[in-house]
Amino acid sequence: MGSTIMLQQTLSDIQFKVTQEDGTERAFNNIYWDEKREGLYVDIVSGEPLFTSRDKYKSGTGWPSFTQPIASDRVTEHEDRGLFSVRTEIRSRHADSHLGHVFTDGPQPTGLRYCMNSAALRFIPKADMAEEGYGEYLDIIAPPIS
Repeated sequence: MGSTIMLQQTLSDIQFKVTQEDGTERAFNNIYWDEKREGLYVDIVSGEPLFTSRDKYKSGTGWPSFTQPIASDRVTEHEDRGLFSVRTEIRSRHADSHLGHVFTDGPQPTGLRYCMNSAALRFIPKADMAEEGYGEYLDIIAPPIS
């Protein structure tokens, strides 16, 4: 209970709704859907590194989309039977934050589209990564696919 109250005070309303209540932000009305800079995307709750600009692409959906996470063990997959369909929900491994869903309509090489909520992420520009303690990831940062 105490950690929930702390998160409610730390996160914005939409960040809390998305990460803790499995919500979804509005398409094309979120901070990273059109982000083109090089950098790292981390869990807004825990700061755990999840995705990089190298794997980001413009999916046309209005949410930030990636072909893959930094490593498969950074996220967990769960069956989601909401909205009259079965989807695969993606959560962060350590904080268990709801991030979004993965679909099989993405570009090669993976064919996957990790469709994430901006509210679940914090973007760290490449120039700030070392200063913020993420220097070990600099060698895998590259421009977005599209």
